[in-house]
Amino acid sequence: MMSSPSAPTAVVLFNLGGPATLAEVEPFLVKLFSDREIIELPLGARLQPWFARLIAKMRGPSVRRNYASIGGGSPQLRITREQAVALECTLNGGASGGPYRVFVAMRYSNPSASDALDAIAEAGIRRIVTLPLFPQFSVATTGSSRREFERALAKRRPWPFVISHIEDYADDGGYLDAMTRTVRAAWRRIPSRERRGTVILFSAHGLPQRFIERGDPYVDRIMATLEGIRRRLALPNRHVLAYQSRTGPVKWIGPDTEGTLEALGREGVRSVLVVPLSFVSDHIETLYEVDRLFAETARRVGITRYQRSSALNDSGPFIEALSALVQRHLADSAARPQHAVSAVTA
Repeated sequence: MMSSPSAPTAVVLFNLGGPATLAEVEPFLVKLFSDREIIELPLGARLQPWFARLIAKMRGPSVRRNYASIGGGSPQLRITREQAVALECTLNGGASGGPYRVFVAMRYSNPSASDALDAIAEAGIRRIVTLPLFPQFSVATTGSSRREFERALAKRRPWPFVISHIEDYADDGGYLDAMTRTVRAAWRRIPSRERRGTVILFSAHGLPQRFIERGDPYVDRIMATLEGIRRRLALPNRHVLAYQSRTGPVKWIGPDTEGTLEALGREGVRSVLVVPLSFVSDHIETLYEVDRLFAETARRVGITRYQRSSALNDSGPFIEALSALVQRHLADSAARPQHAVSAVTA
């Protein structure tokens, strides 16, 4: 039976965010490319905002077309809010109201970390757990979101909050089970006569190479997730890992997903199951890149069966996994000395 905290607890979901409308595309790109924590553009920090505006202006029309093709904006905020509602309900045992409240903090759009902290303070909540919607830790995602949260928090000193952080769940059993369910469901949609020759292509979000060279564990954590899913699937098929969503004039980790599909087509592969790895909701990377851009590449190179596993979104198994993560985290935090969880870095 799920235990309840002794005092109200806020869970803050970290996500990157996206432009909700076509008018927001260029401002979103400017904010993204201005962030040297993610992309170090040439010419140094002083000129990066200028360079970011230039890139946003140049790329704006094509990016707007991409968002227009999936409905006119990113669905990420809507889906993240749906995940927040589902998680709050699950944490509270299905009751309307309870000791848990779930808030959203987007890195590059609203509501921001500052917005989330304002709402938490207004609700009179002092205990906060942050939970990234990035299962595999990276300095560029979880790290960047947490630094932004800490900057917002620093403006409120002395702050009355007790805060701790969930940083990674790449190899968490509940998360892996939820992912495996989506892959197995997609696998069953492939005609039985085509399954044997199907290549399972795991496509993770890319990362600038410099992060890995500086010790970022992202690739290792991606491999932990991939191996966990592969063990659970227990299929003899070939598995391939590639990376998508490269952007900006910097070197990215590889191989890239589009090039990998082209190589598979040249090899004579005719059936591919794409598993969006590192994504826990549908957004431009799944709805446009995977479903449209990569699907067209697959058709062009002769791949006749192109299947994609569904995103987790607010599916029951995923929300249950997140709920269990929060519960275990709070139990572990309670077992530590109080000062260990009263600092931002706990």
